[in-house]
Amino acid sequence: MSDGSFGSDFIYQSHEIVSGCVPMDKLPSAYDDETQAETLIIHMADANYDVLLRLYYTIFPSSDVITRRAVIENFNEESISLRRFMSMSLDIPDMGFNMHSFDGGWIKETHRHVRPVQYGITVNSSTTGASSNRHNPGFILSEKTANEDYGACYGFNLVYSGNHFGLVEKSNHDLVRVQLGINPLSFEWNLRKGECFEAPEAVMTFSDSGLNGMSRNFHRFVNNNIVRGQWKNKERPVLINNWEGCFFDFNENKLLSLAKNAKSAGVELFVLDDGWFGQRNSDTAGLGDYYVNQKKLPNGLDGLADKIEKMGMKFGLWFEPESVNTDSDLYRAHPDWAIKPPKGEPCFGRNQLLLDLTREEVRDYIVENVGSVLDSAKISYVKWDMNRHMSDAYSPALDSQGEFYHRYILGLYDILGRIFEPRPHILLESCSSGGNRFDLGMLCYSPQVWSSDDTDPIERLDIQSGLSYLYPQSTMGAHVSASPHQQTLRHTPLSTRFNVSAFGVLGYELELKFLNNAELKEVSEQIAFYKKHRRTLQFGTFTRFDERKDNKVHWQVSAPDGSEHI
Repeated sequence: MSDGSFGSDFIYQSHEIVSGCVPMDKLPSAYDDETQAETLIIHMADANYDVLLRLYYTIFPSSDVITRRAVIENFNEESISLRRFMSMSLDIPDMGFNMHSFDGGWIKETHRHVRPVQYGITVNSSTTGASSNRHNPGFILSEKTANEDYGACYGFNLVYSGNHFGLVEKSNHDLVRVQLGINPLSFEWNLRKGECFEAPEAVMTFSDSGLNGMSRNFHRFVNNNIVRGQWKNKERPVLINNWEGCFFDFNENKLLSLAKNAKSAGVELFVLDDGWFGQRNSDTAGLGDYYVNQKKLPNGLDGLADKIEKMGMKFGLWFEPESVNTDSDLYRAHPDWAIKPPKGEPCFGRNQLLLDLTREEVRDYIVENVGSVLDSAKISYVKWDMNRHMSDAYSPALDSQGEFYHRYILGLYDILGRIFEPRPHILLESCSSGGNRFDLGMLCYSPQVWSSDDTDPIERLDIQSGLSYLYPQSTMGAHVSASPHQQTLRHTPLSTRFNVSAFGVLGYELELKFLNNAELKEVSEQIAFYKKHRRTLQFGTFTRFDERKDNKVHWQVSAPDGSEHI
């Protein structure tokens, strides 16, 4: 508080109930265009320090979801300091809970881990600057007898893409406390007179129909109350991405040859990945310079896009706008725009630094440059990547470095809104070295997320199964790639690769000219099957079965009207 003390005494003042959702100022949040939601606002005050607290509870009846967030406002003449400000705190009687978290790392994201809730504190958190591939912000508490189809399950998640903090604590009275919000590590926000601070929106659901029932609540909520715009509940196109087929080594003729083979197989969207801009011939140069590499694409993006469109496909493009290589025109012109420590050398990841999104001029540069590229050609899809964890969290533009991580995420949301809201036709797919930022915050801007850089179907069984507890199939990018797999060296049948990818947003990521005629025929049949059943595969009711029997994993999707089951 303003006198240096840590005590507070917020007392109920009043409450109100309003129809619909109450939008947030700078953070994304759930919405309801079916006018079923209602919001309870509780007004509280600490009269000793002239500080107000508002608690927002919004119910979404069609999804069986409640969201909760908090806003604090300072009316004192002196500043107060926020060091820990959770979005929600909930106490529930102990049911002998197991906690399910979704953990891993690069190419092994969202593996489900189950542990009993015991006395003490269990923390599920991220400190990488993103929601992270190490610990997804979503987690579950289930009674110990629960399975996929039976038993009480509580699910929690956070509409946020930065450092998160989830706490589960069993008390001596056998109450279980759950808290969720911004990670307090390195967080300190100075709140001056007249200013308010919004905590991200937390999401809560309950089902007595086991883990599948809880997942279906989350799936309805994400499809109806998180994903928005023209791509809400709209079937996603089958795409081919050139990355694993070409890497940095391509020219227009090579891309058009791949596109021609893809079109003949039934692909609807051609995506040009890394390497099309600046001096980007490896991962050591070019990030930040979003002008076309004329040696690779002498007719420019518009020339290539026009030819792809004439084939009958849409054209998409990869960006990594949050990062910069030191070997780039941008860095040579503005070295101070990169995130660096005040003293000493910065830490590199994938030969790159991050740009300081807390600075308005940096955000303006990204918005202007990415926007001009998107308007220069017929671009229908963007893959937005971010390929490193955050380090050296410091900005000379900030008075308080404890605000850095959160202001970076606010800057990211500002950029995404300014670029894509005026271009609603573009399908945005978020990516961060695969699933490093698979969260509800990004899904407010990108209707789908690249699930993992690991496209080995056996590995994807664990990755996509873990994601399915919290997120619907319509949000999961899932691609068929070459065998043996480039990372695991595992041989798998083409049918297995498709069977796994079909339970997500289907894509292909391989050089089709290396397939024989039988395999090309099989790919065409796969795509035709997927298109025929796409509505069910992307938006149908998803069911997991409890056990792996005979080394098999069983998944099912069902049409909402029960007309088909796959």
